[in-house]
Amino acid sequence: MSAITPRINPKEHARKGDLIYQNQVRPMVEAGHQGRVVAIDVDSSDYELADNMIDAADRLLARNPDAQIWFVRIGHRGVHRIGKRSSVGA
Repeated sequence: MSAITPRINPKEHARKGDLIYQNQVRPMVEAGHQGRVVAIDVDSSDYELADNMIDAADRLLARNPDAQIWFVRIGHRGVHRIGKRSSVGA
C-alpha cells in the first residue's frame, strides 16, 4: 500500500475532522458504540466504524483509496492513551 500524501496542513486536517465528527458523525454513532473508532475522510465526510484504527482505515480506504483520514474514539478525548491505566477504587 502506498502512502497517502496530505493535501492540507495538520491543523486544518484536525479542524475539519473534528467539525465533521461533531456535526455529522457523532449523532449517528455515539449511542451504543462507546470506545469504538471512527475513521473519517475529511474531504468527503465519509466514515467507517470499527473496533480499532486499522480496521476502520482499511474499510474506508477500500471505498476511497485517496481518503484523508481523521480518527476519533467514541466517548474519549483521544484515540490512544499514554501511560498505564490508573486503578479505580484502589
